[in-house]
Amino acid sequence: MVGIVAYGAYVPRLRLNRQAVYDANKWFAAGLRGLAKGERSMANWDEDSITMAVEASRDCLTSHKAEDVRNIYFASTTHPFKDRQNAGVIGTALNVEQNLSATDIGGSLKAGTSALIAGLNASKEGAPTLVTAADKRMARVASANELNYGDGAAALLCGTENVIAKLVGHHSVSMDFVDHFRGDESDFDYGWEERWIRDEGYSKIVPPAIKAGLAAAKLKNTDITHFIMPSPMPAVPKQMAKMVGIGEGAVRDLLGASLGDTGAAHALVMLVDALEGAKAGDKIMVVAFGQGVDILVFEVTAEKDKLPPRKGLSGWMARRKEEKNYMKFLAFNEMLPIDKGMRAEFDKKTALSVLWRKRDMLYGLVGGKCNVCGTVQFPRSQVCVNPNCHAMDSQDPYAMAGLECSVMSFTADSLVYSPDPPGYYGMITFAEGGRFMADFTDSDKDQVKVGAKMRMTFRMRDNDTMRGGFKRYFWKAAPA
Repeated sequence: MVGIVAYGAYVPRLRLNRQAVYDANKWFAAGLRGLAKGERSMANWDEDSITMAVEASRDCLTSHKAEDVRNIYFASTTHPFKDRQNAGVIGTALNVEQNLSATDIGGSLKAGTSALIAGLNASKEGAPTLVTAADKRMARVASANELNYGDGAAALLCGTENVIAKLVGHHSVSMDFVDHFRGDESDFDYGWEERWIRDEGYSKIVPPAIKAGLAAAKLKNTDITHFIMPSPMPAVPKQMAKMVGIGEGAVRDLLGASLGDTGAAHALVMLVDALEGAKAGDKIMVVAFGQGVDILVFEVTAEKDKLPPRKGLSGWMARRKEEKNYMKFLAFNEMLPIDKGMRAEFDKKTALSVLWRKRDMLYGLVGGKCNVCGTVQFPRSQVCVNPNCHAMDSQDPYAMAGLECSVMSFTADSLVYSPDPPGYYGMITFAEGGRFMADFTDSDKDQVKVGAKMRMTFRMRDNDTMRGGFKRYFWKAAPA
């Protein structure tokens, strides 16, 4: 049996109020009024598709050992690097490098499901495979996409043991039907006319693919309990289900009111949402449209109820802060040329030699644990910091990213440059030992105080725009 053995998700804390977007742009785009309802997820300035994929993967691996993963597939249409393996960065952040095959998949909104099919096939050989997808798409100011898009990620662990949703069948169609595109030199999607996309694209391409998927799974249309189909047109999933005889009650909510469309990740985000509440025996069909169609059908097993708790989509959705400052959204996405001042003018060049040698510390947050006295410290050093020990060369690598920590001291600095002032940073200490000075993120004034419980999160530290956009990543502390 091959299928999904664990799931996870990630949604940024900030939720942009759509009414605030409309209010700022109604002088020019009054037609957006009908979209000015609810909210969409909004990545913080230090989040991108890699950091969101890391968080979703950590959530997914709550019940499993990351070192057991043998393959990582990372799907996105917004990979931060064009020529650097993005999936490899995720693997290093998860402390998985040895015996690991890492692959980036993109170029289409069905990249997430294509990665899932590849991951399921790879796991047939007994190699646990992590499939993660994330998108942080840009949109033109005062466009419908600006309101409809959302930022988020999902992760699924594929394998053959303790399967919570077994793969019943899958089917794929590939054809160059262009409903929208984004060229190499453009930051924004260019879309075609909706009625033509619906009538010539969805209506003629999707139903035959669904029927072929049902045939591959040896199921009838009435067997489907959950029908998942992301679409920028909310009526389309119900229309496609009706055309193939799947009941309207099976069609899953698109999560548009509170999350938005997360691009290549959205089919997997909706799958995680379905798995959270699914019961043994439920049949889940996932349909992803984008220059063709991917169809996957899963059957939920009794193992699903044995899966240890995790945040999942519902947990991250509950961790929410409304954002009504539209200017902040523009600034975070580099669409507002703010005068950052002289304090922002410092050399961000990364010494790639040091990054390579210290990658476990910088990307994996690996410290040391003395094998003589058990003292934990960060970073590792040649000498144990315990004054009663001082053993030489006694440090074993010790992963600290998942450990509980708390604020020992902190500063709210309004003088240092920060994209979201004031800049919070301070000394954090771990319950098992070890402390270091860290930046804080996702933090408000009432949350940061001495003794406050924190968690470590993988974030972008800065972006070296002078040298082609080399993004530096490290771990920051966020309120637990």
